[in-house]
Amino acid sequence: MKKNYDERIKSLMSQMTLEEKIGQLRQCGPSLVGAFEVSFEELLDMMFDGRISEEEFGRLMSTAEQDFHEDDLKAGRIGSYNGVGDAKTANRLQKIAVEETRLGIPLLFGYDVIHGFRTVTPIPLAESCAWDPGLWERTARMAAEEATSGGVHMTFAPMVDVARDARWGRISEGAGEDVFLNSAYGTAKVRGFQGTDLEKTNSMAACVKHFAAYGAVEAGKDYGRVDMSMQKLFEEYLPPYKACVDAGARAIMPAFNDINGVPCSVNGWLLKHVLREQWGFDGMTISDANAIAECVEHGIVPDRKTAAKAALEAGMEMDMTSNVYAGELLKLVQDSETEIETVDRAVEHILRVKFELGLFDNPYQTDEEREKSTLLKTDHRTLAKEAAVKSMVLLKNDCMPDKDGTRRKSDAGPLLPLQKGTCLGIFGELAEDKKEMTGAWAIGSNPEDCVSILEACELRGITYNYSRDAENISEMAAKSDVFLAVLGEKKDESGEAASRADITLPGEQIALVEKLLASGKPVVAILFNGRPLSIPHIAEKVPAILEAWHPGTEAGSAVLDILFGDANPSGKLTATFPYASGQCPVYYAHIQTGRPGGKSKFTSKYIDTPLDPVYPFGYGLSYTKYEYSGLQVRCEESAFRIHVSVKNVGCRDGEEIVQCYVQDKTAKRVRPIRQLKAFEKVLIEAGETKSVEFIIPFTELGYYDWNMNYVIDPGEFVFYAGGDSNCSLCEKAVLRV
Repeated sequence: MKKNYDERIKSLMSQMTLEEKIGQLRQCGPSLVGAFEVSFEELLDMMFDGRISEEEFGRLMSTAEQDFHEDDLKAGRIGSYNGVGDAKTANRLQKIAVEETRLGIPLLFGYDVIHGFRTVTPIPLAESCAWDPGLWERTARMAAEEATSGGVHMTFAPMVDVARDARWGRISEGAGEDVFLNSAYGTAKVRGFQGTDLEKTNSMAACVKHFAAYGAVEAGKDYGRVDMSMQKLFEEYLPPYKACVDAGARAIMPAFNDINGVPCSVNGWLLKHVLREQWGFDGMTISDANAIAECVEHGIVPDRKTAAKAALEAGMEMDMTSNVYAGELLKLVQDSETEIETVDRAVEHILRVKFELGLFDNPYQTDEEREKSTLLKTDHRTLAKEAAVKSMVLLKNDCMPDKDGTRRKSDAGPLLPLQKGTCLGIFGELAEDKKEMTGAWAIGSNPEDCVSILEACELRGITYNYSRDAENISEMAAKSDVFLAVLGEKKDESGEAASRADITLPGEQIALVEKLLASGKPVVAILFNGRPLSIPHIAEKVPAILEAWHPGTEAGSAVLDILFGDANPSGKLTATFPYASGQCPVYYAHIQTGRPGGKSKFTSKYIDTPLDPVYPFGYGLSYTKYEYSGLQVRCEESAFRIHVSVKNVGCRDGEEIVQCYVQDKTAKRVRPIRQLKAFEKVLIEAGETKSVEFIIPFTELGYYDWNMNYVIDPGEFVFYAGGDSNCSLCEKAVLRV
């Protein structure tokens, strides 16, 4: 049961000056001074656009000093910091806040703990491919233990933006294209981050982002517009945020984008009517970095003063780093342009979260000894490896073709897993580059902690030959049994501000694969990437493909576990792999048209690509095979009960992700061709058959009508069960309301 802090908050508020109240609304980031004459943001731009190297950036950063604006802190003008992630600094700043300010209000430290802190787990898009809420919760719990040991109280995660356009760089930060899966992922992460009691020193507040519909930015271009119907917004984009609120998330971060012309940062309908009045959210809101000030650039307000007024009155409570509130609110209140009651409500929400975190009773929640003993523990690395293995998706596993292009006889067996003692010929710079394994938004990591494929081979005593390029293929072929082509993206080619118009592999990587195939050696493609890629050429010609994503600290070890059969791959895609970049956005749960795509000319399709994507949502192979049968659907008082039998017909044990989809055949608004409504990950021994049961409440089968009423229509529904979104085993049932 949540404690009631109302009296303590009321007492504290009665003692605060207006300046101190405004200070609580300010989240400050440390400024960098010395060593260069440009801002940190300009320095980043210089690195990203090639004016300085990454090494030069690191050198300049190492000689800079951080300015924490301590004079403002002592005066009570700072309530929170962003980007402080070490115990020594956090405790030093907290000591100033608690012991040197007039009221001793503790600081709240926020940090981007997106997929691990020092121990890095796979990027969220990758980890979602495990379809394992228990795993998601455990990795979040581990991240919370590490981050809180470094002084962090709040993580800006989970991101639950439904993302259906692989061109969008930030697809890497969430659970992919499906609303149901994002909801399950988000609630698991909230539970993991926050634990069973927020007052415990190893629990941190979850800040759900980006509210709302950031994943639907036009053309997949970061920070772009979102324009959609209210029905689509409420059915396909809002549910994951609502699920996280219901799970108890203590903070919400509004998105950079506008929705139907109104930026989320100043969108009172979104932040007050939907979030607080409809959903009952009682935590705090915090802007994304500089987002309030950027409303001027949006063109929704003329200046920073108006931006401050509009954001606060819309329900934005803490200003991350733009200093708009710090610079403008005092005069706005003094001039009676903004009511003091509006400021008070925002401060109360922030103080409540600080009380819930136990900061008033225990402001120093960590120390350097705890930090040292917690970061990168052995069991943390073990969990990171487990997550990496379960996140990887086996996309293809054929036997090798003969030189004339025909397939070998089936008794030759698939290429993977490799036999022990196989000598590897490894190609591609990503096989050795440890820093690229963390992926985007792993700011608490140390790249040297990561295990590359080459290092993993050395640790296991696996014989290998390595070349960054294809200059010595014939020499490598003479010494190697199997070639590994390590392909994909570097970490800064996905993530924030890394949208791409073309998501195909670089030409030099495709050329490398062609040369490796021409050698006659078996070729396995390993993909390290932060988004679905358009890989029709690779999918057609390479006999075995492992989607490894950006897998984190234990990258190389996890890859070898799968390649050599120490682990049976079980991951399934949570985002569709398009045939071409121009197909984006492409997703399985699309609306049926009056002219469904087909061979006839006048149907819904592109004339220059196949009708189907390269790999569909929910797809993934194993080293064993499964057969589905006996699908039964029974209509009960308030739900449908579904049973399906799954048999492991292969020769080794495996985990199968059993998926259940539903299609509403006839409704007053056209419905998706099918929607994921349930899933379960099941361990099935070789030769064993298991019965899997799903219960789908009638309330999960509704939609919003033209007047935004949530309705559940009687009539025929089709239930599908299988191993991916293209499953064909189906059974009809009638709902009579």
